[in-house]
Amino acid sequence: MTTRPAKTAQRLIITCMKNEGPFILEWVAHHRALGFDHILVFTNDCDDGTVELLDALAARGYVTRMDNPYQEMGSGYNPQKGALKFAEGLDLVREAEWVLVSDVDEFVNIHVGDGDLDSLFAATGDPDMISMQWRLFGNSFRDSYEDVLLTQQHTYCAPKYCPAPIQAWGIKTLFRTRGDHVAGGYDRIGVHRPLKRRIEGMPNWVAGTGKPVPEDMADQGWRFGIRDHGYDMVTLNHYAVRSTESFLVKRDRGRVNHVERDQGLAYWMRMNFNMEQDLTIQRRLPATKKELTRLKRLKGIKALHDAAVTAHRSKITELMARDDMKAFYEEISSAKLTLLSRHLNFVSRAQFNDGPDAISPDLIRRLEQVPVL
Repeated sequence: MTTRPAKTAQRLIITCMKNEGPFILEWVAHHRALGFDHILVFTNDCDDGTVELLDALAARGYVTRMDNPYQEMGSGYNPQKGALKFAEGLDLVREAEWVLVSDVDEFVNIHVGDGDLDSLFAATGDPDMISMQWRLFGNSFRDSYEDVLLTQQHTYCAPKYCPAPIQAWGIKTLFRTRGDHVAGGYDRIGVHRPLKRRIEGMPNWVAGTGKPVPEDMADQGWRFGIRDHGYDMVTLNHYAVRSTESFLVKRDRGRVNHVERDQGLAYWMRMNFNMEQDLTIQRRLPATKKELTRLKRLKGIKALHDAAVTAHRSKITELMARDDMKAFYEEISSAKLTLLSRHLNFVSRAQFNDGPDAISPDLIRRLEQVPVL
C-alpha cells in the first residue's frame, strides 16, 4: 500500500524506515514542534507495526508513506539512495520550501532563540543550506529497552571536539529547494547534502556554527573537517545505538544505505559514546510532550504505538534466545566495552575501524585507573 501524498509541504523531512515502530511518535512530535509540517517516509518490508502506525498518521495528513520503490530504480541503488532518487520526481518534494533528509534516530537540536526552525533561519541569515553536524549519543549505560522518550533517557554522548571516528564529523543538510528544480540547482538529493558534479556559484551555505561552508565542499563531501566543525547554532543528535537491547533489533534488520556492512562490534564501539552529558535538547521536551500527547489522543494512534512497543519487546526476546545474538549482547554490554565507551578519546581511527579486538589489554588496564567524571 502507498498512501496518497500530501498536496503541499513547506518544511519537509524525507526518511526511510524499517521496523522503527516504537520510536516514530517521539520523532514526529519533536520535529513537528520544531516547525516541520510534513514527513515523507519510504518503508522497507516492515513487520513490527511501523506501516500501520504511519498509515494512521498519513490518513490525518501528518506523513506520506510509500513502499520503497528502490528495486524499480535499476541497478546501483540501495534502499535509501533509490528512495531519494524517486523522491526527486514528486511534487511534494519539488514544491516544498525546505527539505531535510534524516533518519528516525536523528533529532534536530537548535540552540538559538526559541529552539525552533524560525529561530534557526533568523540566526543564520536565512541561508539556502544549513548543514548540521552529528553528535554521537551512546546507550547512556542503559541495556534494557524502555518505552521512554529517547531524548529524555539518552544524555551521554561524544565530546564536542571528537577527532575520531570519522562518523563524528558527519552532517545532514536542511536545504531550500527553490521549487522549480531539485535542490535549488543541484543535480540530485544526497543522503547528507544536495549533490552536483559541477557548481556555478556557491549557494548561501552555513554550518551548524553559523559560519559559511567553504567552496571545496560544494562538489562532494559528507562530513566536515576541523575548520568547519561545531554546534554553536544547531546540532543533529544521533542516537545510533539506543539501548543495548534495541541495538540487537537494529542489527538484525540491516541497513538502508551501506547494506553490505554488518552493524557489529566495530559499529557499536565507534557509535556508543558515553563520554559527556548533553541536556540541551531537553529544553524542547515540553513542546515535544505536548505534541506527543495530542498525537496519542487521535483515534487509534496510541494503540498502534503500544502494539509496536509490544512487537519490539517480542523481537528482543526472540533474538536473545539465539546463541549468536545472546553472545553478541553479552560482548557489547561487557565491562570492557562499557569502560571504553567512557574513554573513546584514547582509541585511534584505525582501532575504530578494526573493532574492540584491536584494543590492547594494556590500554584497558590503564583506562581502569582513569577517574570517572
